[in-house]
Amino acid sequence: MGNINVHEKVKERLIRYAKIDTQSQPYSGHWPTTEKQKDLAIVLKKELIEIGVSDVYLDETNYVVYGRIPSNINDENATAVGFVAHMDTAPDASGTDVKPWVLENYDGKDIVLNEKEHIVMKAADYTNLENYIGQDLILTDGTTLLGGDDKASIAAIMTMAEYLCDNSDIRHGEIALAFTPDEEVGGLAKDLDLNRFGAKCAYTLDGDHLGWYENETFYASEAVFEFTGRSVHTGTAKDIMINAVDIAAEFIGMLPKKERPQNTDGREGFYHVISCNGDCEYSKVRLIIRDFDFDTFKKREAFLKECAEKIGNTYGNDRVKLTISHQYSNMKEILKDVPYMTAILEDAIKKAGITPVCEPFRGGTDGAALSFRGLPCPNLSAGYENAHGRFEYVPIQSMVKNVEILLNIINAYANHR
Repeated sequence: MGNINVHEKVKERLIRYAKIDTQSQPYSGHWPTTEKQKDLAIVLKKELIEIGVSDVYLDETNYVVYGRIPSNINDENATAVGFVAHMDTAPDASGTDVKPWVLENYDGKDIVLNEKEHIVMKAADYTNLENYIGQDLILTDGTTLLGGDDKASIAAIMTMAEYLCDNSDIRHGEIALAFTPDEEVGGLAKDLDLNRFGAKCAYTLDGDHLGWYENETFYASEAVFEFTGRSVHTGTAKDIMINAVDIAAEFIGMLPKKERPQNTDGREGFYHVISCNGDCEYSKVRLIIRDFDFDTFKKREAFLKECAEKIGNTYGNDRVKLTISHQYSNMKEILKDVPYMTAILEDAIKKAGITPVCEPFRGGTDGAALSFRGLPCPNLSAGYENAHGRFEYVPIQSMVKNVEILLNIINAYANHR
């Protein structure tokens, strides 16, 4: 592909980026949530400048990295398109001292990740491995996550940018690039300066299976229940003690068991308790609410208010407090008005020889928030597997294909008005 070896470029980049600890931290009380995310931002800024990208800028406060590849076609009406990926890795598994390695020409068998610690990725447990027989996999030593979510996307975007800068004969309109912090903990690219970014439309790169894309996300909110109890000595507690932990357990029992993440898929919504802690005097339950249908989503929020009311009727209204906070909305509300964006994306995937799959995304993306800020932004999957865990891996060939898909998108926008 052109003047650079794309396979080697994406491999080298992902391995190098993966070694930089960029784990974000939920409920840190500040944004960005960890200073170490800036370590990768500094690397990306330097690299963008070296490969010839224009207007490279690192926001020293918010750690967002920007870059621009100017249009080389004489058409002021050509659409400026952007690409966005996130720098942080998930807090679900360690991101410290990541040791990526390459398994070439995978043979379909179990993979020994760490002989010393007897850590083996069994093909029978991770059945998607069979899709990558004969390919080259970047893996971990089984003690950390890899960070392919979302550094595989960064590697693909950077390689695409280098390819365009090295091949000035390829026609393209203006291209905007951005790398953001804290996606994994709900940052939602809130500090991305749309004026500086400069795109009229954009695509996030995030998600697993190659060739999948999303133009629909959940409606999402977070609910926090706080319960106040009354503590006395257990020996004299009869008819006096009110155990806040018991109230928390009682509330959790009210949530329909069939409407929890482990029991839902497709377009089904859910309630998910993400933390529960406390003691006799005080307990707190934090949960998230998700649904694709707005009316059903609002009914879920109303149900939680009913639960709070029931608990208040039993124990006293002063012993329960419910706070519901909006997180993001279904980006389909916005993207339905720009159907050309998903049409271009689907065609770009097909031209790369991949069968496109469009599924509602059972989660949120930075693109969902950006869409509601006026930057329509569907999502293209990055091609990683088993994200957020010690058995994460990235097929190098998937990153190569994503570079091709990005170039196909850029070619389409060079001719789009």
